[in-house]
Amino acid sequence: MVRTRFAPSPTGYLHIGGVRTALFNWLFARKHGGQFLLRIDDTDQQRNVEAALKPILDGFRWLGIDWDEGPEVGGPHAPYYQSQRSARYQTAVDRLLESGAAYRDFAKTEEVQAEREAAKKEERTFVYSRRFMAETDAQAAAFESEGRQGVVRIKTPRDGTLVIDDLVRGRVEFPWANEQDHVIQRADGTCLYHLASVVDDFDFQISHVIRAEEHLSNTPRQVFIAQALGYPLPQYAHLPYVAEPGSKTKMSKRKLDKYLKNVDFKKVNDQGLKIAQAIGLTTSAETFNPVIVDFYEQVGYLPDAIINYLLLLGWSLDDKTEIFSRDAMIANFSLERVNKAPASFDPQKLVSFQERYMNALPLKQKVALVLPYLQRAGLISSPPPCDTGPRLSAVLTAAGDRIKVAGDILECREFFVADDALEYDEAAFQKRLRDAPESVALLRKFRDRLATVEPFDVPTLEAALNEFVAAEGIKVAQIIHALRVALTGKGVGFGLFDTLAILGRESSLARIDRAVAKLAAS
Repeated sequence: MVRTRFAPSPTGYLHIGGVRTALFNWLFARKHGGQFLLRIDDTDQQRNVEAALKPILDGFRWLGIDWDEGPEVGGPHAPYYQSQRSARYQTAVDRLLESGAAYRDFAKTEEVQAEREAAKKEERTFVYSRRFMAETDAQAAAFESEGRQGVVRIKTPRDGTLVIDDLVRGRVEFPWANEQDHVIQRADGTCLYHLASVVDDFDFQISHVIRAEEHLSNTPRQVFIAQALGYPLPQYAHLPYVAEPGSKTKMSKRKLDKYLKNVDFKKVNDQGLKIAQAIGLTTSAETFNPVIVDFYEQVGYLPDAIINYLLLLGWSLDDKTEIFSRDAMIANFSLERVNKAPASFDPQKLVSFQERYMNALPLKQKVALVLPYLQRAGLISSPPPCDTGPRLSAVLTAAGDRIKVAGDILECREFFVADDALEYDEAAFQKRLRDAPESVALLRKFRDRLATVEPFDVPTLEAALNEFVAAEGIKVAQIIHALRVALTGKGVGFGLFDTLAILGRESSLARIDRAVAKLAAS
């Protein structure tokens, strides 16, 4: 049975890079008819685990990455929280001490640091001298009588080489002489990541450890612990990390200022913040930016678009196929096609995937997707009026690919505000109306034509304007800009005849009258 796992720490953030790792684990398990687990690395007792974990679990659910065992699901290997598995870890520590694969060490931090600095000064690899190692209870008692506190370290070999056949990176060699006697249990009795991870992987019967490249250096110490405990080794696969935009440096959730120097990244971030502000989200750079999955959910991206893009960050089927259904992802995924080189996160490329998925979405689903944004912005009541569906459908159809993410519907707010509440872009109003008296005169004339146009639909309205332009002997540009500002308050937008038809005769006339009155008042 193929069993993979992803082990998030309860930080409250679901990082794009972490999702890519979880996705590859999920795909591999589904491809082989196996199981995907979530395990929570919550050994830091200072955190509110439940509150911090919820956004992570919600993010996975939103993305459609389901887990077979773990939090809120349970399973035969529970508990799935490291904080609840201390007794199991203690048993492992005792076995390692009894076998001589680990030892109690009473060195003070400054003493180990002094050895480290001496090795650096002498330009040699630092290897702890083990001078404060206690191999007997009597030795431990003697050190304790000096006021020292003991930790438990693994006793790694000092010669030979560990060879790992990594499913992504191939043959990897680790000289034992370069490895340290890492601490696996603190003086207070709590156990550290390396021990806990090995024990959990064994207890949960993990067959494949598929994780980020930065964990490659952890492999020797974890293999040593597993072998010392008599555990069969899982197969290892170390994925290339997700790099910063246009870089080969690993992307971090805490370097937003640096990423905003990238034009595409800034464009996506600014769009998201604008939408967040409109719907009343309280945001900060730390918790709301394009490195965090919650950003994309709140802005209105489609989960399938994000998953499809992340699939291609470090994996490819061929040199041309980009769009994959979930079933196609599962059917085609293999670790053999994972690249070794870091994959640079391209925010504009993600946008292009989002556009493709959004454009392919049936209109009924698109309406359901954008409606909550209008409600959260206070533009439509909840429940919505009975005419909301048709108007929203008409706006979405007319807007076309202008609506790239669900939150972009807020750029069409002019269709959902009362006529007397329409806000004007002052620069557009000045240019197209105040500074263009000839256009205002034409607008007044065309207003009378609009009052009698029948039916008030796109073809008839287009014909009416063309006839008006011909009769007046003018160019269409002499009126359409003024008309658009009067109707929408903005200088740009989608088709003018669509705009008139969606607003309807009554609102169109009322808005023209209001714009003319505003001019007269100024």
